Amino acid sequence: MERIADAADPRLADYRELRDAAARRRIEGDEFFIAEGPTSIERLLASDHRVRSVLVSEQKYERLADLLDPLDAPTYVVDKALLRDIVGFDLHRGAIAAADRRPLPDLAHVLATSRRVAVLEGLNDPENLGAIARSARALGVDAFVLDPTCIDPYTRRTVRVSMGEILFLPSCRVDGATWPGAALDAMHDAGFETWAMTPADDAVDIWSLDVPDRLAIVLGAEGPGLGRRTMASTTRRVRLPIRSDVDSLNVGNAAAVSFAITNRP
Repeated sequence: MERIADAADPRLADYRELRDAAARRRIEGDEFFIAEGPTSIERLLASDHRVRSVLVSEQKYERLADLLDPLDAPTYVVDKALLRDIVGFDLHRGAIAAADRRPLPDLAHVLATSRRVAVLEGLNDPENLGAIARSARALGVDAFVLDPTCIDPYTRRTVRVSMGEILFLPSCRVDGATWPGAALDAMHDAGFETWAMTPADDAVDIWSLDVPDRLAIVLGAEGPGLGRRTMASTTRRVRLPIRSDVDSLNVGNAAAVSFAITNRP
């Protein structure tokens, strides 16, 4: 544990400008990420990511000392006002950590080691991705497959909203040359059915289907949903039986319901 009294201390470089997305891309690059809040930090420490350092307020250090003191990385302790000056806003949770990223696996590895995957197209809201990751971990999904336009799974808000669970989900990203056709074909060749989730009336009711041994649930972004080429490349179009006078569910809610139904014995 090291006490710091100067917001300009170079040891705190990982934690600056947390709300500036462009600055964070420049600071983090593909090297490290941020876990915010005691719960996310606890899950980080349970994962196999290497922790670079932890930054906590004095009050939070008292709560987390037993967890942090054995850590083979520095814990920087500051007062609450200084913490705000360092990160750029009032960090109510009072604790934040920096850790090294792991290289993302390729699609072949994910398909060889999974029975249930969530395929995500165009998701650019970090909170939606975090909510989906939390549900996926709880409800039997083994991995994520992300299209080229999906948000970075290591985004700070994604890690926080997932309660750190995204750190336990292998996530691979496919490139524009293989998405959607070649990537979905690879899933089919590996024995997966691919279900494109849509609220369209002519899609198949999910409750009427037998759940295959290997399944990929394909989800699109809020608003536009899945693209036509993606829909056409999947095994089938599937809907949740919602009321006819309701347009759709939030993608995080739709994901959780789909994962729960397909996780049944």
